[in-house]
Amino acid sequence: MEVNILFKRVAIISLLVMIATYFIKDILPTPEYYGNTLIKEPTQNKSSKKPFKIEANQEHYRITPKYEYSLEGVVVSTHNADAFLNMAHHEEWRDFINMRDLCIIWGDNVKSGVYKDMQFENGNWTCWYSWPNANVRQRFRNNQLSNNHLLAGEESIKRAIMEAQAGDHIHIEGMLVNYANPVNNFKRGTSTTRTDTGQGACETIYVEKFDIIKKANTLKRGIFNIAKFLFILSIIALLSLFIISLRKPNFNS
Repeated sequence: MEVNILFKRVAIISLLVMIATYFIKDILPTPEYYGNTLIKEPTQNKSSKKPFKIEANQEHYRITPKYEYSLEGVVVSTHNADAFLNMAHHEEWRDFINMRDLCIIWGDNVKSGVYKDMQFENGNWTCWYSWPNANVRQRFRNNQLSNNHLLAGEESIKRAIMEAQAGDHIHIEGMLVNYANPVNNFKRGTSTTRTDTGQGACETIYVEKFDIIKKANTLKRGIFNIAKFLFILSIIALLSLFIISLRKPNFNS
């Protein structure tokens, strides 16, 4: 078999596998996947820590702790600060420490499996959720979901935060904080209750510990990533073979 035919077949097969796994790799697992460990509410206690400063992208931010905070739950949606549609806002406001938002559910929202009948999506600093009918709406607990603006200083914690995906069972330890960039007077506060809604209802957490207790869909995501790697590799190989063929001398007279 010619090499280019082999790479063409690899490209086609890997693309089909990518397409097939793309639509199933982020399906949220059933409640049984998580067991009975997510019933407890987040905990918070008044913080005695003094304000402090951290640096990111040569900007200096003042962090003001409000409460010590612990949150355990299931990630249902994510949004990265460096997402294409979000970068302009962060640049304009010089906000380089809100690295990621995670929308998280816990308690009865996990145990009942109501999330399986709902849709979740993160926008710029907002978690949107919807239900198909009134029955699902009645089962859902608004006070057992939060959208969380995550800040971190340590690189290891930043990496752990960026590894979290929809469906993962995670645990966060840190502080509910306000933060500000004195250079341009940018400020962001935090919610301190799970019962508020609308603008200002998100929790801003300075993360001191971040654990992924249980990863979701590891097989599906693994297959997708392997297929993506093989697809990219085969396309590069085919382009290289094409360029080489153009450079071959023509001996026809």
